[in-house]
Amino acid sequence: MIRVRGRGPQVRVIAATAAATGVVLTGAACGQNTGPAEPGKLNVVASTDVWGAVAKAVAGDAAGVRSIYSSPDGDPHEFEATARDSATISGADVIVENGADYDAYMEKAQKNPDSPVIDAFDVYKKDDPGAPTGEGEVNEHFFYNLRVVRDVASDLADAMAEKDPPNRQTYRDNADAFATKIEALETELARIKAAHNGQKVAQTEPLAAYLLSEAGLVDATPTSFTDAVEAGNDPPASAVATTEGLIDKREVRALLYNTQATDPTTQRLLERSKSVGLPVVELTETLPEGVTDYVAWQTKQIDAISSAVSR
Repeated sequence: MIRVRGRGPQVRVIAATAAATGVVLTGAACGQNTGPAEPGKLNVVASTDVWGAVAKAVAGDAAGVRSIYSSPDGDPHEFEATARDSATISGADVIVENGADYDAYMEKAQKNPDSPVIDAFDVYKKDDPGAPTGEGEVNEHFFYNLRVVRDVASDLADAMAEKDPPNRQTYRDNADAFATKIEALETELARIKAAHNGQKVAQTEPLAAYLLSEAGLVDATPTSFTDAVEAGNDPPASAVATTEGLIDKREVRALLYNTQATDPTTQRLLERSKSVGLPVVELTETLPEGVTDYVAWQTKQIDAISSAVSR
């Protein structure tokens, strides 16, 4: 029996591969709970390794950080926590999660009522009270919003200091150093905006919307296309045709391709882009294999966007 969780067409691609190999897949199979708590240290638990990397930047060596989901290939939207994951979450001293149903497994999990929870969606709403927050209105990829990431780190430092007063200054200093690195990324986005403000790109999913906005770049992809891909549905034929036209006519400077949310339609766009020589920027929702640092991850992606639009 083949058991596959996932999004629309993507499921069919994975299922076909699984059927051919006899592999049984489940939503939980892609998660990688990163081991036991470190004895004698504050125990911080993050929903994904991206938020885990932010927490680690604040913790340094003073606290232990574990991430519930850290697969570089799967889709975090579709993950289901195991009993072991639930125990890890309930035993956390401090928790950091994305919120807005992105990591619903964290929002549903039982938590220690004495353990502070830093929710990036809450930070987003606090940072910009006038921003849309309703279902279907908010882009939940807050880990691409550098201001939110910086402020999550600051809130984490406060929460960790409250739970672990002897290391208060370490957490605060680390958060300040992290903020300085985030400012350097923002400076690079401002440089891109100064040189390429208003230029168009295409995305297979609205993953990097916050980065693009800060860089002054315009996502020309029909929202009906990106919304359908994100929801796991087949995009309308008209939206597919429009997006293909943007690529074939080189009306966009690059295709931003989410490697963790693919289906036959997005794969065709990738091939079309390659065939016409359109630069492709590969983006991810979790840290790529071998990467553990948030700033290093985003630096590489921002540099790739800059290089693509500069060609």
